[in-house]
Amino acid sequence: MNAEGLVEVVLPGTVEPEGLLIRRGAVPVAGPGQVVIRMEATGVSFAEQQMRRGRYYDQPPFPFVPGYDLVGTVQATGEGVDPALTGSRVAALVKVGGWASHVVVEAADTVAVPDGIGAAEAETLVVNGITAWQMLHRRARIRAGQTVLVHGANGGVGSVLVQLALAAGVQVIGTASARHHDSLRAQGVTPVDYRTEDVAARVRELAPGGVDAVFDHVGGRSVIDSWRLLAPGGTLVSYGSASTRDDSGSKQLPVLKILARVWVWNTLPNGRRAYFFNIWAGRAFAKDRFRARLRADLTQVFAAHRRGEVTAGIAAQLPLARASEALRLAESGTVAGKIVLTP
Repeated sequence: MNAEGLVEVVLPGTVEPEGLLIRRGAVPVAGPGQVVIRMEATGVSFAEQQMRRGRYYDQPPFPFVPGYDLVGTVQATGEGVDPALTGSRVAALVKVGGWASHVVVEAADTVAVPDGIGAAEAETLVVNGITAWQMLHRRARIRAGQTVLVHGANGGVGSVLVQLALAAGVQVIGTASARHHDSLRAQGVTPVDYRTEDVAARVRELAPGGVDAVFDHVGGRSVIDSWRLLAPGGTLVSYGSASTRDDSGSKQLPVLKILARVWVWNTLPNGRRAYFFNIWAGRAFAKDRFRARLRADLTQVFAAHRRGEVTAGIAAQLPLARASEALRLAESGTVAGKIVLTP
C-alpha cells in the first residue's frame, strides 16, 4: 500500500464481506490533543461481523470505517501533545476507524506498547485483553481455587480469558467445538463440545455445586442456562449475543433482554450477581477514570504476556486490502484466536 497516502476500508451498508470498499485520500492531520497513528496492525473481531450486518447495537450510520482497535507508531502530534510521543508504538481502542493506514485518536486514549512485543501480537491483546482482564478481575473478581465456565474458549476473547484465569490459579471449563479440544486440554482446560453435548448437564457433572463464574458471549437462551449454573455467590458476566447474529429486527432488543434479566436476577436474595459487560461503560461520565483503568488493565495484560502467561493468538495475518477475505474467514468459525490486518 502507498505509505504516503491514506488507505481505509469502508463498510458502505449491510453487505457481504466482498462488498467492503477501499478508499484512498490524504493522510489526516492531528488536531489539538490528538495524534496520528500509522497503523501497523488492526483486527477483525465479532463487532465488525455484527456491524456489516447492521446488527451491532450502537454502531454508527453507514457508511463508516470499521475497526475496533489498532496498534501502530505515532507519526505526528497535535497542539498540546508532547512531541516526544512521535515514533513511539502505541495501542488504541477506537470502536470504529481502525481499518485504515492512518488513524487520528486523542493522545490520552493511547497506551504504550512495551518493547519486545510485535505489533500483530500486541493487537491480539488490545480489545480482547482489556475485555478479558476487566471481566475476570473487575467484575467476577476471581480467586485462586475457584472454577469458571468460559463459553467460546477458543475465540479471541475466550482464549485470553482462559489464559488469564489459569494464571490466576482458577480451574477452567471451556466450551468449544471438538477440533479445539486437544489444544484446550494441553492448556489445562476441561473442554465441553457445545455442538454435541448438553452443556448445562455436562457442567453440572464437572461442578456439582455450581461454578463460581460464567463468561457468556452467546446470549439468548444461553444466558439463562449460565445463570442457573452458578454456585451460591457466583457471578455471571454476559458480554454479547452471538446467538442472535443472523436474526432480523431490532439490533438493540437482544441486549435489552439481557439487561432486563440482569436487573431481575440482581434483585433476587441468593447472593449471585449478574452483569452485562460493556467495555465503554462509564466513559461518557468519567472519561479520566475510564482512560486510567484502560491503561492500567492493558498494561497488566502486556505484563502477563511478557511473563509467558498469555500468548498472542494470531489466527491469520492478512493485508488491509484483503479485509473482505479476512472478514469472511472470521465469520467461518474455523479459526482459533484473532485475525490481524496489516498495512
